[in-house]
Amino acid sequence: MKKVKTLSREKLLHALDALIKKYQLFAPVKDDTILTFAEVKKSSEIIMDFTNSVGSPKKIFFPQSETIISYSRDGIRHVPEYASEKKRIVFGMRPCDAKALTLLDKVFDSPDYKDPYYVEKRKNTTIFSLACGNPQMSCFCTSVGLGPFSKAGSDIFLVDLGEKFLLEPVTDKGNIMLNEISGMQESEEKDLAIANELQSGAESKIKRHVQLDGLAKKLDDIFDHAIWSEIHEKCLGCGVCTYLCPTCHCFDIEDEAVDGKGRRVRNWDSCMFPRFTLEASGHNPRPTNRERMRHRIMHKFNYFVKNYGISACVGCGRCIRNCPVSMDILEVIEQLGRAE
Repeated sequence: MKKVKTLSREKLLHALDALIKKYQLFAPVKDDTILTFAEVKKSSEIIMDFTNSVGSPKKIFFPQSETIISYSRDGIRHVPEYASEKKRIVFGMRPCDAKALTLLDKVFDSPDYKDPYYVEKRKNTTIFSLACGNPQMSCFCTSVGLGPFSKAGSDIFLVDLGEKFLLEPVTDKGNIMLNEISGMQESEEKDLAIANELQSGAESKIKRHVQLDGLAKKLDDIFDHAIWSEIHEKCLGCGVCTYLCPTCHCFDIEDEAVDGKGRRVRNWDSCMFPRFTLEASGHNPRPTNRERMRHRIMHKFNYFVKNYGISACVGCGRCIRNCPVSMDILEVIEQLGRAE
């Protein structure tokens, strides 16, 4: 690990307070009893000791509800100045969520299609990811090519050593940001040894694994299989899995108008909702939960793989932990794998 620095916990908090004066800072905080990512005004609000947030921090780049334009009856139209987005920092993002941003980039910042709202937020944000020392029982990031110490999607990678943190710049943007932080010291061999021990310990805590090799092809072969009628029966179609997923990106666009003024709003949507594919003619190509469940699985492990060469899953386990009927995507994959 080259260029790795160390910074005491106290100095890191002071550094974050200094950065808040210049940047918008988003970090894990407690909202009642739920841990979530939100803007903070002082470092004392940040929760440092946590497993992961309930919802993913994708909302910082792809808000649940976002005004695209506003307009009035007299013909005046206002396009939000997305180019004026303030420089931002996201602190404490877990490796699975940092990786998820690189998958959203493929959708919203592709060579052919660029979403200016998303692209500007990404460009103006520096990601401080925090190694995951205590994965949860539902985590399976190692099955999708990641790990609790993965650095993909990070600008600066941190490891909590207790009284101090390791800080490693991963990108040029991260290296520039580290130059704004004072009080850092060169890492010592014992610091790196502790980090390696923590990494080994974290990886050993991930007990759940699933085989994804060949799954995309298998899904093509069983597209019309009767097993889909069995798999979907437990699902309520509530959409919790898609709303909490760090890579799901379905949305709807609606106009809201009152008293001659209105706005065009982009809102999160879900492929698990009955009206998601309802056409103006009244026809719905996915009329039942069977087709909608099949589409969700196909999108993550077949369509996305075909389009981008990687599955749209980072193994965060949120869909498992928060499903009201305890539907387990790993069990679903294993069940599909056994289908003849």
